Amino acid sequence: MSAYILAYDLGTGGVKASIYSESGTSLAEHFEPYDTSYPGNGYHEQKPADWWKAVVSSTKKLLLNNDYAKDIVCTAVSGHSLGVIPIGKDGTLLMDSVPIWSDTRALEQAQEFFKNTSYPDWYLATGSGFPAHLYSIFKLMWIKQFLPSVYRETDKFIGTKDYINFLLTGKLCTDFSYASGSGAYELTKWKYKRDYLEIAGIDSEKLPEILPSTEIIGTILPEVARELGLRPSVKVACGGVDNSCMALGAGCVVEGKAYTSLGSSSWIAVSGYQPIVEIIKKPYVFAHCIPGMYISSTAIFSAGSSFRWLRDTVCRNLLDEKEPYDAMTLLASKSVIGANKLLFNPSLSGGSSLDRSPNIRGAFHGLRLGHTQSDLIRSVMEGICLNLRIAMDVMADYRQLTDDMLIVGGGGKSPFWRSLFADIYNKNILETNIGQDAGSLGAAALAAIGSGLWNDFSIIPTLHQEKSRVMPTPENNKKYEVILQLFKKLAAIEADIGDLIEGTDW
Repeated sequence: MSAYILAYDLGTGGVKASIYSESGTSLAEHFEPYDTSYPGNGYHEQKPADWWKAVVSSTKKLLLNNDYAKDIVCTAVSGHSLGVIPIGKDGTLLMDSVPIWSDTRALEQAQEFFKNTSYPDWYLATGSGFPAHLYSIFKLMWIKQFLPSVYRETDKFIGTKDYINFLLTGKLCTDFSYASGSGAYELTKWKYKRDYLEIAGIDSEKLPEILPSTEIIGTILPEVARELGLRPSVKVACGGVDNSCMALGAGCVVEGKAYTSLGSSSWIAVSGYQPIVEIIKKPYVFAHCIPGMYISSTAIFSAGSSFRWLRDTVCRNLLDEKEPYDAMTLLASKSVIGANKLLFNPSLSGGSSLDRSPNIRGAFHGLRLGHTQSDLIRSVMEGICLNLRIAMDVMADYRQLTDDMLIVGGGGKSPFWRSLFADIYNKNILETNIGQDAGSLGAAALAAIGSGLWNDFSIIPTLHQEKSRVMPTPENNKKYEVILQLFKKLAAIEADIGDLIEGTDW
């Protein structure tokens, strides 16, 4: 009898349900979107009920007109990070709409917290390199202050994928990778840091039990199994946070293995047995789904989103093309290295920890009357690659990276993108069959190991079938090394200007 694995990738924009064979081959997938609402300044919210509706709908559509359902033996969820979902003592959801990872409302709570503890010490202990107020502990402080009845009535505050697990099995728990994004988790001790919970005024009993990502937390409840069209004997693994699941699916199962995720925001992530924490550039770190390992990352906030902005403004004449992005990259390829001395900084969403200031904004520098649409497109693509090269160099300062760099995400499908990354990174850029499925494969691996289908994680790298390998051209890299130094100098100036503008009352 065949055995199949059902994996869920619960992302910011929707959930992707996927079926994998016992050998790890992706057989089918279905994506179901849901919305984010912005009800106030800094408020970024989603409805957990929408997540569940999307899980149900994607599962039913995935299983429609095939025989997979009767042979699915296990499942696991990868979920977007830094979520706080309050569950009452009777199992009820206490907030219809909850803050997601990008919600910034808890700034004042974070400021209050750091009156009583050192920010550098906190960062070095937790690896929480995103802007501090994004982390879960500060969102809990906000709920306690402004929704005190919700806080009092909450039995456990759980994460996004933990909520799906709760509906599947009735079990309230989380895993080490998700807990490590709480802002109150000590990375090297693999547990919550009681001092930080006390300073925040958060009752430790309101936090869920932490289990390994591969642990089977139960089987699907009978009534839920009927709703989904599955057998109630399907085992549910604890799952993991999206960053760690994606790293797992990308094959980061040994020391120094790295990948680039090229999406709306983009990052460089590297696996290792020690977290990379450094107070100047502030890499952000999650516990890996593999016991004893960590995933350390540096990010830029506006990669694909900068390219989308370019499409919707400068390249509106290409919107009627069948594939506007392909038309854009074709035009970019007609320009030259350095886009005829035009530089673009892709900080359209402000600065990350890589930048001198969060007030840095995007900019073209050196724009002349002679510049063409091709030059503008190429400068944006080069700017994104240069900014990610800076992110990669931070990682390389602390861990020896391999000569090969896997690109995952939508942008990785473009041959021209891959050639730019090869020349700017000075690395071999790999495209494999996994593509945009790294998070799904990571979740599937957790279910497979937890249920006994797989013995360990070593199978994952073997599942990657190389589709292309782009090697750097030495003369191109030499030119980009010069451009990189100019890009860094310009970014520093732009950060200073951003601070001046932010401090001016217009």
